[in-house]
Amino acid sequence: MDNEVLDEDLRDCIQELSNVAVGRAADLLARLLDTFVIMPIPVVNLMERAELSMALSSVQGSHSVSAVCQGFTGSKISGEALLIFNDASFTDMAELTHFEGEITEQIELELLMDIANILIGACLKGLAEQLDISFSQGQPYLLGQHINIDELLNKNQSGWKRLLTIELPYKLEGRLVNCDLLLLFTNDSLAILRDKVSYMLE
Repeated sequence: MDNEVLDEDLRDCIQELSNVAVGRAADLLARLLDTFVIMPIPVVNLMERAELSMALSSVQGSHSVSAVCQGFTGSKISGEALLIFNDASFTDMAELTHFEGEITEQIELELLMDIANILIGACLKGLAEQLDISFSQGQPYLLGQHINIDELLNKNQSGWKRLLTIELPYKLEGRLVNCDLLLLFTNDSLAILRDKVSYMLE
């Protein structure tokens, strides 16, 4: 449905659902790391894939990022979650998880996967419960380590042209930990989401 549009009501509704999901994920992360997580304000947009790199506000200006991608599907809604991590975050992340020792690429990867599992899992679960559906998640995989944003998005060339994007920029108080969680829904999913939230729009 290339003519799908994201009207204000639908945007507000998806933002509200995301707010609840984000709160859960932030709470889980805060308890796990015993630190204060600055709650992100979800940014909901319908955009061309080419516009994605400009949208990544919280990791913009980072020379080097690492990212994990995980597909999800359920009730004819499908998409992928992309967790993009500012590379400056790893030292602080290791400290918060009480890791002692040399931070190798392998350790970074493990930290990245751990955070991805928590944030992506909690956000998707929070959204699914409110929409009364369940998502099955694919295996998370590494998109790249220590590369720049454009390089990263070039690696992630799914065949989708237009995407409903929910951007969730997470920050930890007093730390250099910055990460952007992007939920990317296929354009086809928009009509289904509209149906699912229509009861909230009445």
